[in-house]
Amino acid sequence: MQYVYIVTIGLHVMAGVFWAGTTITLARDPEIRAERFIRPQMGASGMVFLTGALLWYFFHGAYFGSMEMVLALGILTAFAAAGVLGAMVAGPSRRLAGTDAATEVQLRARMAMGERIAAGLLVVTVLCMAIARMI
Repeated sequence: MQYVYIVTIGLHVMAGVFWAGTTITLARDPEIRAERFIRPQMGASGMVFLTGALLWYFFHGAYFGSMEMVLALGILTAFAAAGVLGAMVAGPSRRLAGTDAATEVQLRARMAMGERIAAGLLVVTVLCMAIARMI
């Protein structure tokens, strides 16, 4: 059974690192075309949520102490980050094709703002995971 835990934790960490890393990178450099990364980012977020649910089941179950409260805050901020990416990056990225230059500038500004907001939320998520055991 330990192999299941190891694989689940590995997938959770790798998907989370990709999701947070690309989001923070895109937030810092809006010249990188965010539309090229939104689908892999959303796929990684789905993997994070799936493996996170399994890890919660394996290690926390029905118990809800202070550690679980901190993790729950991290989960909420991760859901918010996924929602922001979906609304502020995925939507505008679909409308980029065939737009004029002025509209493209507006859409790219909205996408950059979405990446910045999501990056901040994911930083809170990572901090919650890092300090949860110490609470």
